[in-house]
Amino acid sequence: MDYMTLLQVLDTTVRLAIPLLLACLAGLFSERAGIFDIGLEGKMLAAAFLSAAVAATSGSVWVGLLAGIGASVALSLIHGLASITFRGNQLISGVAINFLAAGMTVLIAQSWFQQGGRTPSLTGAARFNPLTLPFADSISEVPVIGPAYSELISGHALVVYIAFAIVPLSWWVLYRTRFGLRLRAVGENPAAVDTAGISVVGLRYAAVIICGVLCGIAGAYLSTALQAGFIKDMSAGRGFIALAALIFAKWRPWHAMYACLLFGLFQALELRPDIIERLIGIRVQSQLLSALPYIMTVVILAGLGGKAIPPRAGGEPYVKER
Repeated sequence: MDYMTLLQVLDTTVRLAIPLLLACLAGLFSERAGIFDIGLEGKMLAAAFLSAAVAATSGSVWVGLLAGIGASVALSLIHGLASITFRGNQLISGVAINFLAAGMTVLIAQSWFQQGGRTPSLTGAARFNPLTLPFADSISEVPVIGPAYSELISGHALVVYIAFAIVPLSWWVLYRTRFGLRLRAVGENPAAVDTAGISVVGLRYAAVIICGVLCGIAGAYLSTALQAGFIKDMSAGRGFIALAALIFAKWRPWHAMYACLLFGLFQALELRPDIIERLIGIRVQSQLLSALPYIMTVVILAGLGGKAIPPRAGGEPYVKER
C-alpha cells in the first residue's frame, strides 16, 4: 500500500470515527454519573434529522446544529425524567427513545418534505464544508510531512476539530475539576455524595444534559458534514458501537478516542476492499467487511477486550434514605 493510499484510508477513518467519538464521550459522562444510556442511537438520529431539516429550511448550518442539539437534549431530559425522577428502568427508557426516534424522524420528514423520509440535499451555508488549514497548500509538495498535513490533518469540517478538542476537555473536566470529582462519585457512591450535601439528582441531570449536547453534535455531523442531508436510519447502529467502544475504553476519555478510531478504521476498510486484497492476497466479501464493526462490538461485549468494571452505582436509581 503506497503512502497516499494510506493517507486516504486514515482520512476516511477520522471522518467516520467522529460521530462514534462524540457519542462515546456522551455515554461516558452519563454512565460516569450512574445513568446507563442505550438511547444514544435514538438521540443521534433525532439530532441528525432536525439539524438537516432546519438547516435546509433556514439555510444556516449553525441554526440546524442548535436545533439538533435541542432535539437530543429534549430526549435526554425525557430519559432523565424516567430514570432519575421516576426511578424507572434505564435500559427500557433507552430502548423507548431509540424506537421513538426511529419512527418519528421518518414520519415527520415525510410529512414535512414529501421525499420518502428524506430531507432536501444541503448545499453552501446549509452544511459544514471542509476547512483548509494555514499553509496546507504551500507545503503539500514537501515529502511525507506535506501530504500528511494537507490530506490528513487539513480539509475536515469544523466539527471534526471540535470533537478531538473535546477529548482532553472531557479528561480535564472529569479528573481535574470539582464537578468531575462529584460526577464520578455519584456513579460510584451516591449516598456518600448526598451525605456531603450535594444534590445527586442535580449532578445526574447535568450528566444527561451533557450527554444530550454531545449526541446532538454527533447527529448534526452525520447529516450536515459527513453527508448532505438526512436519510432513514442514517445513524446505522453507531450509538451501539459507541457503547461498545466505551466499554472497551473502560470509561476513560483518551482510550475512548483510540477505540473509536479503531472502529472508524474498520468502517473505512469496508469502503476500500481492494486494500485488504492487496495486503493479504485474498478477496474479502464486502458483506464481511461491513460486518466487522459489529463483530468487534460482540467481541468487546463478550469481555474479550479485557475486564471492564462499570461504575458501581450504574443503572441503579438512587433512593434517599430518610
